[in-house]
Amino acid sequence: MISGTAHDALVPVDAHVLGDSDAPVTIVEFGDLECPFCRDAVPVLRELVETSGGTVRLVFRHFPLFESHPHALTAALALEAAGAAGKFWEMQQLLFAHQDRLTDDDLVEHAATLGLDAGAVVGDAVQQHADAVRRDYADGLAAGVEGTPTLFVNGERYRGRVTAQGLQAAVSSALD
Repeated sequence: MISGTAHDALVPVDAHVLGDSDAPVTIVEFGDLECPFCRDAVPVLRELVETSGGTVRLVFRHFPLFESHPHALTAALALEAAGAAGKFWEMQQLLFAHQDRLTDDDLVEHAATLGLDAGAVVGDAVQQHADAVRRDYADGLAAGVEGTPTLFVNGERYRGRVTAQGLQAAVSSALD
């Protein structure tokens, strides 16, 4: 189910939100946990949210580029499992920090690092999160997402490299 306001059209009701859930500006990122450009965007996006004084929130949605990133889908499922245990953003940081270590064995190790049930992030157990990842991917396709990271600021597609200056300009524009 998608929420009703225009600028939140890409935000599912059960979205993973970093920042104030009532922030007037929503950045939706369609990302791939194996994408180096998504990894590079993480500190820029986090700093923007953390220094916004509650005016910006970040929503992460899965768009695994499984044809070029063989571990992106299993990593997305593991991240959803971590989210179900209340550790979404911690696991996201860990997976981006270790993009070269996303095999099932690695995911189990990452889960254990966060104190999560290691069996919940791989294999049959993680399949309960497949619908959420499929929904994100389908919504991304419907929004015209072709690569990662793709960002939307209050529903408007952000163009160009993910930089602090560029995002700040987009946020300022959204607040006007």
